[in-house]
Amino acid sequence: MTALLMTGFPGFLGSALLPRLLARREGVRAVCVVQPRHMATARQRLRDIQAAYPDTADRVDLVEGDITEPDLGVDRAHAQALEEVNEVWHLAAIYDLTVPLEIARKVNVDGTARVIEFCQERKDFSRLQYVSTCYVSGQYQGEFTEEMLEEGQTFYNHYESTKHEAEVLVRRAMADGLPATIYRPGIVVGDSHTGETQKYDGPYFVAAFLRKQPSTAVLPAVNKNVKASLVPRDFVIAAMDELSVHEESVGKTYALTDPNPPTAYEVGSILADKLGKRLYWAPVPLGLLRSVVGSVPGLEGLLGLPAEALDYFSSKTTYSAKNTVAGLKGTGVECPRFSDYAGTLVDFMIAHPEIGSKAMV
Repeated sequence: MTALLMTGFPGFLGSALLPRLLARREGVRAVCVVQPRHMATARQRLRDIQAAYPDTADRVDLVEGDITEPDLGVDRAHAQALEEVNEVWHLAAIYDLTVPLEIARKVNVDGTARVIEFCQERKDFSRLQYVSTCYVSGQYQGEFTEEMLEEGQTFYNHYESTKHEAEVLVRRAMADGLPATIYRPGIVVGDSHTGETQKYDGPYFVAAFLRKQPSTAVLPAVNKNVKASLVPRDFVIAAMDELSVHEESVGKTYALTDPNPPTAYEVGSILADKLGKRLYWAPVPLGLLRSVVGSVPGLEGLLGLPAEALDYFSSKTTYSAKNTVAGLKGTGVECPRFSDYAGTLVDFMIAHPEIGSKAMV
């Protein structure tokens, strides 16, 4: 029996992706490498999955490990399960704009290097399915295509720079013969049908900021040409699930973004409308606002708007999703418009105040 290995479970994407992968791969088992501190959550998440998807029963092994260690930190007792692995889904990463460099590099770069080593040691290995991010583009100005990577760009934060370093490692391994597919999601938000999410960041910061204001709310004026690369989880999961079994997707990179993204101006306007706010755009330079928010103690918490998030309201980068659109043609998998599901995201956020913005580490 063959098996697939997944890192990043029980994270936001991995939890939704796992049952889809098993449904498409009859007779295949899954081995999920889980950090010890997340094992209790992983077990509960797996129970929920198996209750909702009975065909996954007895097909998933949760093993303790650490992707930053040799052999992914998995105990030798699980050697047999690992020997059966011929496909790896590497989702584990630090998704945090404020993460310190040392932690970001250890998880995002060193962890990816260990995963690549694991893949290269497998016999009859079929494919590494690697989840990167569109933001390997950093501060590149203009359209960033799916083929581009090392363009001399600088980066807004350590999350971006270390994900870039990690994708460079994957690209080099591919050049050396490792079969792999790279997926670059944009800013992943909740499910477009249910609004479900595990953390509130990205556009949720804007929604939270608007909620704190009276009926006439204020946002700093943005360049109306700046695009917001938002994408709902259900599209990201469906796209990866579909593309992962296409033979022609080996060796390719896919930008999982809205091919017709809203502008930052439209995002603010849509969220204000869904919250019943009359919106006024204040002519405050974003650069000045970012400096003030980032330097005045307590101001980020008061506003609910982290300084790092403001960088993405002035980004001059756009993303080509040519490979993704072509690869999904005729499959029925399409990215919905933000205006069609924004209300669902807002409703879920209001109904679930217990969810925060902290990333799972």
